[in-house]
Amino acid sequence: MWNSRTSRPALLGLFALVAGSSGLRPATVAAQTVPTLSDSARVSLVSILPGEDLYSLFGHSALRVRDPALGLDVAYNFGTFDFGDSPLAMVDFVGRFTYGELNYRLDAQDGGRMISWYWQERRRPAIEQTLDLTRDEAQELFRRLQVNALPENMYYRYDFFFDNCATRLLDVLEGVLGPALRFDAEPPGRSFRRLLDPYLTANPWVDFGMDLGLGMPADRAATAREATFLPEYLMEVVATGTVDRGDGARQPLVRRTATLTGPPDASWTPATALPWPKIFGWALLAAGVGLTLVDARSGRKDRRGFDVTLYAVLGVAGLAIVFLWFISLHHVTKTNLNLFWALPTHLAVAVALARGVAGRRSGVYLAVTAAVAALLLGGMPFWPQELPGPVVPLLLLIVVRSGWLAWVRLSRPASRP
Repeated sequence: MWNSRTSRPALLGLFALVAGSSGLRPATVAAQTVPTLSDSARVSLVSILPGEDLYSLFGHSALRVRDPALGLDVAYNFGTFDFGDSPLAMVDFVGRFTYGELNYRLDAQDGGRMISWYWQERRRPAIEQTLDLTRDEAQELFRRLQVNALPENMYYRYDFFFDNCATRLLDVLEGVLGPALRFDAEPPGRSFRRLLDPYLTANPWVDFGMDLGLGMPADRAATAREATFLPEYLMEVVATGTVDRGDGARQPLVRRTATLTGPPDASWTPATALPWPKIFGWALLAAGVGLTLVDARSGRKDRRGFDVTLYAVLGVAGLAIVFLWFISLHHVTKTNLNLFWALPTHLAVAVALARGVAGRRSGVYLAVTAAVAALLLGGMPFWPQELPGPVVPLLLLIVVRSGWLAWVRLSRPASRP
């Protein structure tokens, strides 16, 4: 349980490959004046269920203000971004997102057209929760949204976990209703990392990439308030809301819930796909173990093509993790244990292997690499960070290949240092 005075989370950051927002910009409404709403005005939370496109995997939310007396129907969407049409613009978008300096904006859109577009063009159902607000509360919410939609106010620094298209809507509701608003939702009982998993079952490589980039902060259990970065949880939390009207009785925040598009019992069921990263990882391990056994019997010292590729890929992954940990502005990509097996220094090993250098120094480095990988593997149940499942075969492969290459170099050192 929380109210608007006690529930403000500390701002954190996140590296993520996609944003749970629409990018849709139909019929933008100018926010220059704030009309006075009539008694027939209604405010609602519209939740768009997740889609198949990368940007839509986590769903979307908007606040909708309707007033038949004024012919008004506006949806306020905090999830609009400029992806760009040229390759250069796309590279700039990805770079700013990765660094943590990506701006999103609030757009005022035609509510009916927005909902219709999602269903007709993307087959994504929309669920509407009509809020039980007084006329003054609806007017104040409308005013705040209109002011925030002005060109000088519409942009904000996007944060996937704590400042996105869903959390901003809850911020507005809390700002209007203040301490009178209370939610009785239970915490989801999962970490931020685990909260993302159901939305990524059909995209195992995206899931693996996000798990590699997220550090220990993503393994903290999320509160009910913090889980509202996902539109589905925002919808569930808002359904538990009550408002103190001053008469000692709390009234439900949601007056009515209806499915606007899609089947009457519209719900979202995550699609699934084969766990390709795990399959690839175990196949790679089988190949590495097989090659090592053959090398041990034949006395072959290394497999230049295989080993150079392996350590080069590990090194590049390490560079990405270093960037996210030490350079980017994201907080949840800090303190990442994946760096201890995907070290950027593995690139130097790849170069040495490509040049045929087989001295004792490289042998010592490879021995330490094998030992660290074994330590990470053995301690997986105890580490404060959850390592991705496909990392298990990778760690085993590092132990096998690094151990073999180290043994060859330390037991039979080459003539070159």
